Amino acid sequence: MSFKYTALYVVLIVLVNWGFTVVPLVDMPGGEKWPPMSLVVGFIFVARDFAQREIGHRVIIAMLIAAVLSYVMASPYVAVASLSAFLISEFADWAVYSFTGRPFSQRVLISSAIGTPLDSVVFLWAINHLSVSGVVAMTASKMLGALIVWRMMRRREAAQA
Repeated sequence: MSFKYTALYVVLIVLVNWGFTVVPLVDMPGGEKWPPMSLVVGFIFVARDFAQREIGHRVIIAMLIAAVLSYVMASPYVAVASLSAFLISEFADWAVYSFTGRPFSQRVLISSAIGTPLDSVVFLWAINHLSVSGVVAMTASKMLGALIVWRMMRRREAAQA
């Protein structure tokens, strides 16, 4: 059994959490800050979908492993905020992936559309930077990654049909 997507999922979570501690925030209008690392988070949601195809519902264990590694390798503060955000958004993502009978590409897009705003709200709340503009910017950044992968998957599905 291959675990390449599960490993990718864990590595991406740790990388993003580490990045949140070292990559400076970008100033936005109105005095808000935007974390550029949120661009990578969209790929994490998609990697989770692929990891779930590999290991099923045990993907939650992979997320917890990534949280522990993030706590040690990144900032404990960011790791706790990230774990909180992922727990909520990942369960929503998991439910969409698990219980809809849609083609895989549609599940990726739908689960990302539900999970990314939840993740943004919880993460920004946990680090005491919750704002509408921050949630919108982070959600849009995360969805960009999901849309890129969704488009590639749609093309592959169309070619196979």
